[in-house]
Order: sequence, then C-alpha cells, then structure tokens
Amino acid sequence: MHYAYTVQGNRLTRLEADRDLADAVWIDLIQPSDPEIARLRALGVPVPSLSEMEEIELSNRLYREDGLDYMTAMLPGERAGGDRTSMPVTFILSADRLVTVRHHSPRPFLTFPERAERSSLGCTTPGRLFLGLIEEIIARLADILEGAGRTLDQTTASVFERRAVAAGSERLQAALQDVGREAETMARVRLALLTVERLLAFHTATLEDRPDDRRLRAATRAQMRDIQALEVHADFLGGRVSLAVDTTLGLINLQQNNTVRILSVVAALFLPPTLIASIYGMNFTNMPELDEPWGYGFALALMGVTTAGTWLFLRWRNWI
Repeated sequence: MHYAYTVQGNRLTRLEADRDLADAVWIDLIQPSDPEIARLRALGVPVPSLSEMEEIELSNRLYREDGLDYMTAMLPGERAGGDRTSMPVTFILSADRLVTVRHHSPRPFLTFPERAERSSLGCTTPGRLFLGLIEEIIARLADILEGAGRTLDQTTASVFERRAVAAGSERLQAALQDVGREAETMARVRLALLTVERLLAFHTATLEDRPDDRRLRAATRAQMRDIQALEVHADFLGGRVSLAVDTTLGLINLQQNNTVRILSVVAALFLPPTLIASIYGMNFTNMPELDEPWGYGFALALMGVTTAGTWLFLRWRNWI
C-alpha cells in the first residue's frame, strides 16, 4: 500500500493510484508489496526490507547511497490490529522526492498531509517537506509526553490522597498499572527522540550540497533544540514515574502490614486460651479439676481472663 503526493501551489495533493510515481514529491509506503518495491526501484530508489530497517547498527540506519540519504528512526504508532508499538520508519531523501517506508501507522503521517503548508518551512521542496514531517513528528511526541504527564497527575493525586491508605488494594494495583503503561509510553518516546536527534545530526552533515541549505540548517538546529528540551521533560517525567511507583508500592506494603498485624493480634489473643485448653486436654490420671463440678467453669473463666489480660497489654503498648 502507498500514498503519493505532489505539490500544487503550497499544498500537498494526493495522486491517483494509477498516476506515475515519477510525478510525486512524497511517496509514503506502508508495508510495501513486491510490485511497489519494483516500481520504486525503477525510479532509482531501492527500498530496504523490514529486517534491514530493524538493524541497530548506526551505519545501517544512517547512510548515503547513490545520491540518496537513508535515515531510519524508531517511532511510536499503531499496528494493523490496534496494538501500540515502536517500529522503524525509513526516510529516503533525494533532490527530487521524499520516500518514507513504514510498517505501522505513526499519527504524524496521517495528519501532516492536511497541514503541510502550515509548517514553518512549507512543502515546496523535498528537503522542506522532510523537515516539515519531522516537525510534525516532534510535535506529536510532545503531545504524547503531555498526555503522559496528565495521566501521572491524576494517578499521583489519587495515590497521595489520605483515603488511598484505606483504599482497597485493587485501586492501588490499578494505579500501579496506569503508571507502568505511562512509563512504557515514555520509554517509546525517549527512544524516538534519540533516534530522530541522530537522524537530524546526520541530515545536517549532508546539507552542504543542497539548495537553500542555510535556511534548512537553521530549521534543523531549531528542531534539535526542541528535541533536547523534550528529552529533559521526559527525564523529569521519568523521575515522577519512579516517585509514583515507590509511593504506590509503599502504600501496598502498609496495607499488607496492617493485615498481618490484625492476624498477629488475633493469634496473640487466642494463644492463652489455646494453651489452657491444651493443658486440660492432656490425658493424665491425676488432674483434680476434672472431677470437680466447678472445673469446667473455672477453665472457661481462666480462658476469658487471660484473653482480656492479653488485649489490655496490647492496648497498653499501643500495638492495636
């Protein structure tokens, strides 16, 4: 599957499926089929496979070949089944067109075609189009971090309430799961910021032989500053995640300690009566109380007195 766009005026317009791809300024490949790969190869653009895109070596993700710049970043998005994940997206940039290769759906690729003309650089050239798409990706990552921050605000507010100590363990476990999901989301964003930053650094080094390089270089530096600011914000949110996890686990431990304390008190209260019952349950011949009419009442009274004495002792020590 693919989408092809051309520039009309200062706007991106999607080409019909039967149009020649040579007319496109941006070709967006989604899980490209063999015929689509062959059409791109006929245009002089070899398309990397998913296994090649997933290689972690820097030389496999950022390189120039036959006048084409191949740049791969790990971006969060959704797969066909709706699962959220991070997968590689390859940007193939030449003087004539931009080709993107992806196997999932990052949201910026869906929203950017409608507002490409409103980006800071516009979309009149492949280089400006590429940096406009990167700008949209950075904005999306910032939105994800803001959403994670709001979720953390709500979760930590519920955890730090006084009622949280008395709340059921299910509520605290749900809070722990929410924090864990946001931590996973921030990890994906952090990886995306790192790979996009390396991508922009590589792109900056290749701008010397491109037209309008001064304007593009300034925009690239601004985007890298935005990424660095988002990385600081992600680190701040990571610290909040650690605090929320520690607090939630501490409250769960407090609840467990309260439960164990109650069980310990109950066991301590019944320990003296159990001891007395064990003594009078022994089968010795010489146990005078067994033959007396008051023996049964005496044993019950002794059990009650020892239980009350144990309870008063625990209250005196402030253990209950």
